[in-house]
Amino acid sequence: MNVARRPLIVVLGMMTGMPVGGVVWQTVQYLVGLKALGFDVCYVENHGTYPAMMTTADDFDGSERAAAFIAKTLGRFDLASCWSYRPWHGAERHFGHSPSELRQLFGRAAAILNLHGATPPLPEYRSSGPFIYIETDPVAPQIELHNHVPATEQFLDAHAAHFTYGENIGAPDCKVPVTPAKYRFRATRQPIVTKFWNADGMDAGDRFTTIANWRQPERQMTLDGEVYHWSKHYEFLKFIDLPQRTTQPFELALSSYEAADEEMLKAKGWRVTPALEFSLDADRYRQFILTSRGEWTVAKDQNVRLRSGWFSDRAASYLAAGRPVVTQETGFSNVLPTGAGLFGFSTMEETLAAVDAINSDYARHSRAARGLARECFSSDVVLSKLLDEAGVSLPGKI
Repeated sequence: MNVARRPLIVVLGMMTGMPVGGVVWQTVQYLVGLKALGFDVCYVENHGTYPAMMTTADDFDGSERAAAFIAKTLGRFDLASCWSYRPWHGAERHFGHSPSELRQLFGRAAAILNLHGATPPLPEYRSSGPFIYIETDPVAPQIELHNHVPATEQFLDAHAAHFTYGENIGAPDCKVPVTPAKYRFRATRQPIVTKFWNADGMDAGDRFTTIANWRQPERQMTLDGEVYHWSKHYEFLKFIDLPQRTTQPFELALSSYEAADEEMLKAKGWRVTPALEFSLDADRYRQFILTSRGEWTVAKDQNVRLRSGWFSDRAASYLAAGRPVVTQETGFSNVLPTGAGLFGFSTMEETLAAVDAINSDYARHSRAARGLARECFSSDVVLSKLLDEAGVSLPGKI
């Protein structure tokens, strides 16, 4: 008896370019979620980003370590049967599937997902299904389209469908430029495989936490003469006195900061932890979230002032763990329910009120957080909607 092959989806990612827990979980949950829907999945890295965090004093190339990292990571989730890594630096090499095998896989793919929009479009990505752009950080592409940047137009032209985590784009209160009709950005969000964030039987910690980069001066954007910042430290500084306004402990797990930043934060009552001490290990990253009381965090200035509606994949993970989230408003409250398990804030007073509300009935807000994650972020819900809007049939519905 002939058994029909499951339809294939190829996911283009960049785990080796940034091998931290957040990027790993972001990627893996797409792969696991698609597999649960009945697809075969194949993970491919062909982005040209040098694997700087994979190099050592004895190995400036890092390619073999990068390939081993992919194989080990995917193996943990029973995904190691189909992957490919092609470094662009040094001699021509391919790890995992060969170029000819990849061409065959691309040719039969029901869809190719360009996760993060991080992989340059190449002719080899021709498939029987659509080439789908998934933008996890909105604002910059929309402003570049508004400014008619040719490279951005050419990059996006290569995709058949465009999705963004900027779920408020197009709303009356959103200042992100509305793009031409051929670049119709459909709203999507991070798919969460809720079983990975099961905290049953674990006590919540005493501190609200977050994991973030402190200072990133690059990637500023200018719109109509006004500068919008990428670096989160601008927003953190607006709430620098928070620990002095409450008895609730707060911990920031940070990267991209200096000794003077740490000294200033600690003087204001913040606990500061070097994020890379644990975030290079996906399990320790998850454990940090599971053992937190909840998340308190800010968003990038670009998302805050322009009200893109962006919502963090990390915050969705906190919710799935039953850890309530208090996060800076970006317009996400237009599309997500707030007030139980999830709170948006714009002022210090709103922050304090949210923390007090959670602590006054923690069990209720923990249940609400978990329920919100199941309802709004479950991978089957998010990915089914994305594929349907991209014109990709689910297995069994073809």
